[in-house]
Amino acid sequence: MAEEVSEFTLDNGMKFIVLEQHDAPVVSLMLYANVGASNEIDGKTGIAHYLEHLAFKGTTRIGTRDYVAEKKVLDQLDIVFDQLIAAEATGDQTQLAELTAEFGSLQAEAASYVEQNELGQIIEQAGGTGLNATTSADATRYFYNLPSNKLELWFSLESERFLDPVFREFYEEKEVILEERRMRVDNSPIGQMVERFSEVAFTTNPYRRPVIGYQEDLRKATRADVQDFFNTYYGPSNLIAAVVGDVDPEQVKQLAEVYFGRYQLRTQPPKLVVNEPAQGEPRSFTLELVSQPWYLEGYHRPGINHPDHVVYNMIDSILTGAARPAYTKLWSSPKLL
Repeated sequence: MAEEVSEFTLDNGMKFIVLEQHDAPVVSLMLYANVGASNEIDGKTGIAHYLEHLAFKGTTRIGTRDYVAEKKVLDQLDIVFDQLIAAEATGDQTQLAELTAEFGSLQAEAASYVEQNELGQIIEQAGGTGLNATTSADATRYFYNLPSNKLELWFSLESERFLDPVFREFYEEKEVILEERRMRVDNSPIGQMVERFSEVAFTTNPYRRPVIGYQEDLRKATRADVQDFFNTYYGPSNLIAAVVGDVDPEQVKQLAEVYFGRYQLRTQPPKLVVNEPAQGEPRSFTLELVSQPWYLEGYHRPGINHPDHVVYNMIDSILTGAARPAYTKLWSSPKLL
């Protein structure tokens, strides 16, 4: 199996890992972005996960009936949203009412240009399955499966949506994510407990912040925030593609050069620096909630690059196993075809 794995890197720094498996005429594909919630800053939490949602909204050619007209409305929406946030700060109810009405009208106009789920429809019509993505503290992953004779379609679609993304339906998706947070955290005793646990366990480490973000940060997030995050962390040298299945590595390389070779070389994103002070004594907290009792206990361990990383994973499996609560700091957003 190891002999069937090959790797190559494009001139712009994007890496590809290819595994030949000719058992069936299918191919599984993943685009791995080396960025997650830990790369966010205080006050702008949840942006990595927000971007993951918006990456399914299309491009200037996919997901729109008339992008030139749509863009004008999207820009107006951003202006009015900023005015709404300012009006909330001043408490001017008359202005708030006027802006809210204008905002709703603009949303309806923007929606008239949208081709709903066009990306998913293209993939489904080509026989694709499993279109989805996940965001963690460390990475964002986009993946699906295709018949192997549709390999070039993946290169075309994926290179396009991360070369020319349009973060349309931004404010509609904001409500979806806020509802996701309410369901998984705000209205979930164990969700609240795990979020608080991380805040107590760490003092400066970005792992103390929830992957989905804080409600107030999400509510005030702007398209410019997401665009800035994308521009910083979605350069080619921060992306890795994995191609597994009934493929020819030479063809994969040729397609990669044609499609992803279009990406311009960018400066490296800032490296994550963590200076978490050593913990010298136990920390604890208690939450009083309307719930059955829960107990959560944790210990600091070395990072993923430490030689004992695998040993700690084994200890974790032995001590917890199936007893671990059904909660994880990995946010997956199903994209139904």
